Amino acid sequence: MKAREFADQICRTLRSKGHQAFLVGGCVRDILLGREPADYDVSTDATPSQVEAIFPGSLTVGAKFGVVIVPGEAVDSGLVAQQQVEVATFRSDMGYSDGRHPDRVEYAKSPQDDVKRRDFTINGMLLEPETNEVLDFVGGREDLRAGIVRAIGDPETRFREDKLRMVRAVRFAARFGYSIESKTMQAIQRLARDIAQVSMERLRDELTKILTEGGAQRGFELLDQTGLLICLLPEIARMKGVEQPPQFHPEGDVWVHTLMMLAGLHAGSSPTLAWGVLLHDVGKPPTFTPPSGPNGRIRFDRHVEVGVKMAEEICRRFRFSNETTEQILALVANHMRFKDVPNMKPATLKRFVRVEKFGEHLELHRLDSLSSHGKLDNHDFALRFIADTPPEQVRPARLLTGEDLIALGLKPGPAFKAILFSVEEAQLDGSVTCREDALRLATELAKKQGDSAKA
Repeated sequence: MKAREFADQICRTLRSKGHQAFLVGGCVRDILLGREPADYDVSTDATPSQVEAIFPGSLTVGAKFGVVIVPGEAVDSGLVAQQQVEVATFRSDMGYSDGRHPDRVEYAKSPQDDVKRRDFTINGMLLEPETNEVLDFVGGREDLRAGIVRAIGDPETRFREDKLRMVRAVRFAARFGYSIESKTMQAIQRLARDIAQVSMERLRDELTKILTEGGAQRGFELLDQTGLLICLLPEIARMKGVEQPPQFHPEGDVWVHTLMMLAGLHAGSSPTLAWGVLLHDVGKPPTFTPPSGPNGRIRFDRHVEVGVKMAEEICRRFRFSNETTEQILALVANHMRFKDVPNMKPATLKRFVRVEKFGEHLELHRLDSLSSHGKLDNHDFALRFIADTPPEQVRPARLLTGEDLIALGLKPGPAFKAILFSVEEAQLDGSVTCREDALRLATELAKKQGDSAKA
């Protein structure tokens, strides 16, 4: 059963029990835009306890806020549990002390009352699944046609209820190429500092969506215009006005360069690539050095090392997993290495192209080049090398292991790693091609280390 059919079935079942039931929110917006909804939500006058009684096995994690999760198996034993729909009771929310959850909810009987508590008009429409009739009590269809993100009711009230809605306004505007309605924009600008009250995990997820839904450049321009950027990512805001050497960066300052790269991120880009693009030059503002002397130029000495440390602080701040953090830091750390690709030794180049998720490194470099000097020579060189070099030469089977070194009479220790690295280096360069040569080289290296220790 497809997701839409599953949601329609829930509505039919609720209606058969005498309740009102509609599709609601983002799924209705996407249907009207001709897009495939990511998920479906249902709005009903049935209370959570009534929904649970109709769909035994439902998940009641949000029941106190009027929300019940209905999994597939609660509707039809033949459906998988992963298929699920959020069913929310018509309600009015009373007070938001924590800036996210209502202090108290009052159930309502009319969908008109329910939509008044929702965030934006384009997300506040309902759809009768049997007839596809749209119920619009907030002007959502008109704003969809006009390309406007507008808060329902008083914007400040909506944003004080849940501060994350300010970032969501930016995301929807960026994703759909819409503008933010003036009063809604003004309310965000007034309340931007309150975004600090939102958990870093929620902010991380929303920023990641801005970066990966195809409107990253527009999204970060709006974050800047709303005043949210300086609150969320002051390190990125500081890129504005940081000049770059025109012979390498004719496009302009670090901010302009980064925006151009964000514009190249297509919808569906991996989160690590997107964050890597955003943070790759984060070390430039603090390492900026103006030209000195008649032939001097702007320099950013050690901006990569500084940038890696700053990127790590940002990743920790936003509670990224260790795995995600490692990949983002690797992208920042390696982005300047491509300039040396044509002159790398074979072993160095082979080690470079077998870096974890090298395709992301290659794509970041492509965007970096196209957003500056426009030359793809090194990008194409790396691609040709990968295409022309058999995988068994890039990742050859090891000729020696630590056990082989022990068999040679060596004691395990720091020297092991150095010897094995040197043997593999020779193997990758082609100067060692068989096990006998590898053993001979290891013996020579061990003797040199022994002689060095004696000296």
